[in-house]
Amino acid sequence: MRKVSLLLIVPWLLLSAACDRAPEPTASAEPTTAAPSPSQRPPWADFRDEFIADYFEHSPDAAILLGRHEYDGRLHDLSPAAVAEEVAWLEAERATALDYTGGELAGDAAFERDYLIAAIDLMLFNLEVSGFLENNVVFYAAQVDPSIYLTLEYAPLATRMAAFATYAENLPAFLERMQANLRPPLARPHVEVSRGILDGLATFFADTVPGVFTDVDEAALEARFTTALATATDALEQSLAWLDAQELDDDYALGAERFLTMLRMSEGVDITLAELKAAGRADLDRNLAELREACNTYAPGDSLTACVDRTKAFKMEGGPVEGARGQLAGLKQFVIDADLVSIPGTEEALVDEAPPYRRFNSAYINIPGPYDAGLPSTYYIAPPDPAWSEADRLAYVPARKDLLYISVHEVWPGHFLQFLHAKRAESPLGRLFQTYSMVEGWAHYAEQLVLDAGLDAGDAESQIGQLSNALLRNVRYLSAIGLHTEGMTVDESRIMFEEVGLQDPGNARQQADRGTYDPGYLNYTLGKLMIMKLRDDWTASRGGRDAWKEFHDTFLSYGSPPIPLIRAHMLGADYAGDTALLPP
Repeated sequence: MRKVSLLLIVPWLLLSAACDRAPEPTASAEPTTAAPSPSQRPPWADFRDEFIADYFEHSPDAAILLGRHEYDGRLHDLSPAAVAEEVAWLEAERATALDYTGGELAGDAAFERDYLIAAIDLMLFNLEVSGFLENNVVFYAAQVDPSIYLTLEYAPLATRMAAFATYAENLPAFLERMQANLRPPLARPHVEVSRGILDGLATFFADTVPGVFTDVDEAALEARFTTALATATDALEQSLAWLDAQELDDDYALGAERFLTMLRMSEGVDITLAELKAAGRADLDRNLAELREACNTYAPGDSLTACVDRTKAFKMEGGPVEGARGQLAGLKQFVIDADLVSIPGTEEALVDEAPPYRRFNSAYINIPGPYDAGLPSTYYIAPPDPAWSEADRLAYVPARKDLLYISVHEVWPGHFLQFLHAKRAESPLGRLFQTYSMVEGWAHYAEQLVLDAGLDAGDAESQIGQLSNALLRNVRYLSAIGLHTEGMTVDESRIMFEEVGLQDPGNARQQADRGTYDPGYLNYTLGKLMIMKLRDDWTASRGGRDAWKEFHDTFLSYGSPPIPLIRAHMLGADYAGDTALLPP
């Protein structure tokens, strides 16, 4: 699970849980609240900016991640009354935004309006349609990450200590609200993942957090911090006991109708399940065919499993964290030499081991928000679970070429480079709001891009590393569909990750569990395929391969709106009415 801080982790990681209501609003739904007349409306830019300010008030947790530290320590109020008020506000703002037309929208304001409506639709899906407030404990567990106060030096240590104390003081009420909102029985994979998060956080509070603030010499603040930390730790332990007492089941599926509603409201993608699955299956088949070809060169006569296992024997000297640090400079230089995409700014990403409460996926990057100017991003790599067997722990450590493409995905030219462009977007919406398929689609597309551009000069081991990552995302895609629309079990998903995705047992278990609470993780492949189709269509009349850099710079200049919205804007009238989002 990647923590790309610009509003990705909480809205997207957690679009799940079964819900016994029929889907309500969709991206094309008519507004239910009357919009003000033109004479009553402010200019578009004023309305947009007022929406952003009000959004921060409703979602202080998101504001903090974006770097608005006047909200430090606050957590999202998810009480029924607060959620009802937030939904009413979103519906009213959506209705008003829809009513801006014609002369009221100069220049790119029409695109901004559609971008803002897409952001609102995502929020409405999360609050009204997904069901996660009542059913998905991971949603709550993932929101309690305090790392911004501990690892991001945005203010003096004493200021951050006070912010952490406020957070710790607010945490017990948030966890109590979690327990009040959730309706057991709870899905077993959700509880197992959440236990890991909360238990890891409690350990982190006890073993690490006190040492972060030892240089602060303010008696009153130290006393407040100590009391708040103890109270928060007790609340975490109580929540763990509460989880242990709950009845569990395996009811995690969104269902076909809600799954497709998720894609419409969160990605702007209107597609049938048959079309969706066919596109994923075709990409899987292409990648498997390429893997067979690469293995015929690298390990003639071996099965695909034996071939991939042979590459996994080659680990990075010094471990994956040290190995990734050594890879980044070369990857950046390759992007420059191949002239693939502009690199704005001089920022570099750090690399570190993931903290204990953030080890439920193998790698992610923590990127400061646009208001936290000049602060470093950190690419985190998780160690294996010490409870696993020695063989599983060793298998979990990425092979050198597998790690290379993880580094591509997270840093150059993946998430980190995209962030460098997004924070320079002309529209504030481009700097603040993201969609899953755009963010993860770009990072996954980047893996294919550097290989196609000649990274490692056709080395078969390198191609196998890239394809191993692609197969992982292919199986995520098919698992998301299977788990949420076809009755697939977690164990069936795990087996597919091992046998089709060629993943080690530890990763396979994590990925199968993730699919139950993150049905949107098909967006890695879905986004990649939409970007490839748009690139081919856009560059067809602009020089093909010679226009790739111009395409990438243009594509990234929008920020992270839904890819179909970028497609319509980039292709314009020549592709009016075109609905072919995916390659044939």
